[in-house]
Amino acid sequence: MSNDNSPYITTIGLEIHAELHTNSKMWCGCKNDPYEKKPNQNICEICMAHPGTLPVANKEAIKKVIQVGLATGSRIADFTEFDRKNYFYPDIPKGYQITQYKFPIVSGGSINGVELTRIHLEEDTAKSSHEGGMTLVDYNRAGVPLMELVTEPVIHSAEQAVAFARALQQILRYVGASEANMDKGQMRIEANISVAPRSQTTQTDRDHADRYKNLGTKCEVKNLNSFASVEGAIKYEVERHIALLEEGGTVVQETRGWDEIKLETFSQRKKENAHDYRYFPDPDLPKFYLSKLFDIEALRKEIPELPESRRARMLALGLKEDTIEIIVSDPSTAIYFDEVTAGKDAVYQTLTANYLVADIFGLLKKENKELIAENFPPSSSFRILLDMIQVGELSSRGAKDLLPLMLANKGLDVKKTAEEKGFIQKNDPELLKSIVAEVIAENPKQVADYKGGKESMFMFFVGQCMKKSKGAGNPGVFQELLKKTLDVRD
Repeated sequence: MSNDNSPYITTIGLEIHAELHTNSKMWCGCKNDPYEKKPNQNICEICMAHPGTLPVANKEAIKKVIQVGLATGSRIADFTEFDRKNYFYPDIPKGYQITQYKFPIVSGGSINGVELTRIHLEEDTAKSSHEGGMTLVDYNRAGVPLMELVTEPVIHSAEQAVAFARALQQILRYVGASEANMDKGQMRIEANISVAPRSQTTQTDRDHADRYKNLGTKCEVKNLNSFASVEGAIKYEVERHIALLEEGGTVVQETRGWDEIKLETFSQRKKENAHDYRYFPDPDLPKFYLSKLFDIEALRKEIPELPESRRARMLALGLKEDTIEIIVSDPSTAIYFDEVTAGKDAVYQTLTANYLVADIFGLLKKENKELIAENFPPSSSFRILLDMIQVGELSSRGAKDLLPLMLANKGLDVKKTAEEKGFIQKNDPELLKSIVAEVIAENPKQVADYKGGKESMFMFFVGQCMKKSKGAGNPGVFQELLKKTLDVRD
């Protein structure tokens, strides 16, 4: 949140674009493949705006925007239409972008307490690259379904903006709308930032049409492709605006870019207004009445449990907040966790979370593998391992030795391998009693120290017993046997 002690108030609104995960593009049957490396492979006459071609809307893309709206508690429009946003640039061969202006699919709603203005659907542009004095254009991305979300100007810090963007990314992934990988351009953020002296800033009644006044001149920073860039660009702009105001200067409304190397923004062009784009309804596309195309309530029932609900449920179980955050960050991990722990108590769920986050994630990081469910052991195998740990059949040492084998071989017979490798925990009191006797006989000085009042030596003996049993002895049994032996008076 903003610093209430600062003489300035920062106001931020975000515009976030996300490429939707569909089989085909928005207006044609070309493949929607964000990973295609060869330029201009997934294109057709519609992508290239050949004369006489007509667009046909992708129903699945509309459905995904509705589902995002349902997940954010937004209003779903009945009537919606598509408009032409007119501007000339090589990445838009038609000379206009098909988007939505007056009648978006989604309006209202909130994420992380930040109110949303609208969510609408449009088409992505082609991708330009500049080499050797030439501009090359790859049209593979042209026409890919693109969702745009616009927030109300109610964000007051860079940290709050990043938290909002992370929460949106999770929702997009949970409902299956977008992979939303920022490093691949599947989610791109633009921040509108203004700063004004707190004494001159007033907020009118929330229902008033002119809701916010005197918030200062806004600048838009475009195409921020990482959370670090979002935070850095906003903080830089806030400092730049304050410096200008304190010097008696004025902030110019403009569009700016973010230099990843210099870690500063730079001027790109004067900010356009809506009338510059000459919006008007696209005459090649029909009007849409969504209640005739979709069963909205049925779509609502398809929405999975979202991160916010999962956090609350897992907190109630007593799991640590940082562990919960790791598990809910990716929907495949959250679903995997639920599969493993179905019908189990809080103790079992904590055990699962600890082995998943500390051990499985640690092993995958060493191998530079993604922390997603397809790289985990099968949930049924992981459950067998956890069951063995809980009943004392498998020691923690044995589990740590077994997990790498389970990751390398998804079809591994967990129980059989544990037996063959000698990982099964030894609980036989007579066998463990002999190990305790050996450890005590081999460490007379430490025994004397313990009996002399140095109680911290007790865990030394437990460690020595575990070492002698090669990690297979039950530490609880060792502790009982050691207490009985060591606490006997001489």
